[in-house]
Amino acid sequence: MHSISNFSQTNDLPTLLKTPWPSLVKEINAVNQAWKLAIDMFDNHHFLAQSLRYLKLRLQVRLLRNYAPKFVFLVEDLETESDEPLYSLKLVSPFGDYKYAAHLPIRVAQEVLSLEEIEQFLSQ
Repeated sequence: MHSISNFSQTNDLPTLLKTPWPSLVKEINAVNQAWKLAIDMFDNHHFLAQSLRYLKLRLQVRLLRNYAPKFVFLVEDLETESDEPLYSLKLVSPFGDYKYAAHLPIRVAQEVLSLEEIEQFLSQ
């Protein structure tokens, strides 16, 4: 156990600040549900729907950058009907009722992730 005075002398601080992947998965799925409800209540252009969509994206990027490919990876979703091609953030092992951390449009992934990151995050 570290005392407060020892924190500046250790490398543990980034680890302590990193959200565990199961928590990120829960947050992503909760935000995704809230985003869909906001679209139903208002529309996709409403500020609340847009904020929730961007929050989901930020959480997904954090999950990928911190935990891929050990706990999560990208896979192209060929089954879900959508206006555009999608990636699914698939969990390596299901966590509770979760097998995925929602969808991510391929176009959006290409805007926010580097090609190297996408290649690294895709299933091998």
